[in-house]
Formats: sequence, C-alpha cells, structure tokens
Amino acid sequence: MEKGNQSTVMEFLLLGLSSQPEHQQLLFVLFLFMYLITVLGNLLIILAIVTDSHLHVPMYFFLSNLSFVDICFTSTTIPKMLANHVTGSKTIPFGGCLAQMYFLFVFADMDNFLLAVMAYDRFVAVCHPLHYATKMTHHLCALLTVGSWMVANSNALLHTLLMARLTFCDNNVIPHFFCDVSPLMKLSCSDPSLNEMVIFTEGGLIMITPFICILASYIHIASAVLRIPSMKGKWKVFSTCGSHLAVVSLFYGTIIAVYFSPSSTHSTEKDSAATVMYTVVTPMLNPFIYSLRNQDMKRALAKMVGSKNPCLMLSSEVP
Repeated sequence: MEKGNQSTVMEFLLLGLSSQPEHQQLLFVLFLFMYLITVLGNLLIILAIVTDSHLHVPMYFFLSNLSFVDICFTSTTIPKMLANHVTGSKTIPFGGCLAQMYFLFVFADMDNFLLAVMAYDRFVAVCHPLHYATKMTHHLCALLTVGSWMVANSNALLHTLLMARLTFCDNNVIPHFFCDVSPLMKLSCSDPSLNEMVIFTEGGLIMITPFICILASYIHIASAVLRIPSMKGKWKVFSTCGSHLAVVSLFYGTIIAVYFSPSSTHSTEKDSAATVMYTVVTPMLNPFIYSLRNQDMKRALAKMVGSKNPCLMLSSEVP
C-alpha cells in the first residue's frame, strides 16, 4: 500500500463463510451454481428484451438495466471467492479491497434506484394509464437511468475515499467473503466515526428516499386496484406488483439489518447471512420472478429460443 495512506497493511485475508473444509466444498459448489444461474438468467432477460420489439417499453427498459446491474453485482464478489477457493489463497490486495467495496456500493445503489424507478413506472401505468405514453417518455427513462448511475458512482466514491483515509495496522483478517464496509471499519486502528456518520446520514438518505418512493407508489397502486370491479383485473395487477414487492422486501430488509440496525444486535454469522441474501440470492431470483410471473417475458423467451414445444407455448399463455 502507498505510504500516503499511513498503513502497514498491504493486503487483507478473507476468511469466507466457513473455516471447515467440508463446508467450504459445499459452499463452493452452491455459490458456483447460484452465480451461473444469476448470469445466465439475467442474460436471457436482456437478450429477450433486446430482440423482441414488443418489449421496447419503459418497464422492460428498466428491467434490462436491473438484469445488467445484477450480473455486475454478483460478479464483484463471487468470482473472487471462487478463485480464492481454487487457488487456496484467501488474500486480496488493499487496492483490490477498496475497488471491490466501490463497485459493491455502485451496484447496490443502482439496484436501489432501479427498484424505485420501476415502482414509479408501475404507478403511472396503473393509476394514469391514459397518460402513460406522455409521462414515461424515452427522454425521461434515459434521464432517470443516467441520473441513477451518476448518483451511485458519486456515493460509492465518497465512501471509498473515506475508507482510504483510515489507517490499518496489524489486524488484516476479514471474517467475510468480500470487503464489506462494516468489517473494514472494525479493523481500522484509527477513528472511523466520520465514516459511520456518513453511512447513517448520507447513506441512509440514499436508501430511505427510494424506499419511501416505492411505498408511496404501491400505496397508490393498491388504492387504484381496489377500485377495479373485475377480480381478474385485480389479480393481474397484484400478481405483477407482488413479485416486485417480494424483491423489494428481501433487498431492503437485509440491507437495513446489516447497515442500519444497532451494533449490539450484530454478529458475524447474522451479517454474513444477510449480505448473502442481498448480494447473491436477490440477483439470482430476479430472472425467475420477472419471467415466470410475466406473460410478455414468457412469450419473448419462448420466441427467442425458438421453442416448438406446444406445451411450453401453451403454458406461457396461462395466466
């Protein structure tokens, strides 16, 4: 590490999720399987949306962005974990650790913003269907996406620079499978109070604002749906929005548990399990939630793979 950072630590040691060899073998297979499912599933969604002109609408534009972000999100942590297992080395350079933390912040924030934008898109579609085309223009969609990337990168850069200013002395063991901000602050032999304050203030604002937008959007959606006389119409809307809410609940619930709960309630095991949920499980579930519960996506996927199976084509028509 550079002398300007006043640290004797040149690299960190990632202990992973278990120290027992038999558990490590099982975790390697499990994480490799989940990573392949995440990448292949999200790639299929992106390709289906790109190749099907019927899906060139705001909802699927945001969904393709979410799939891209989810691929990048898992690729920030899992390949390094798998490589460490294969090589038998658990080390990561100080610069690599900061880079990993930076991209984790970027993609976590992008997931956060895209879930909020998708909730707003559903709000406009359900509550203002006649004005949907004029409200959700291509210009607005591009502006929301580019703005999200700019804010996410600015936020990640702030937290990374604050982490780089800390001094790390003798202890370089991280009881985790990636360089997360909380374990790193615990290892610092300098005062991390500024980092903690920024996480709870600026970081809290970054998380809470989209979450409030999501809640407000779905409150209005629920109110509008309850006024629909047809039970079939109610079920169709609730089915689509319910899958979105499932992802939102899992994503925000685990992040709040790790970063915004009292430190007295934390433990290495609980924090590791929660981070696995939002960094690995949620990105893996997105392809299934948004394709298996979405008829347009089913048709696009069936069309893309050129399926001739009548049973598959028939199942894609079943609501």
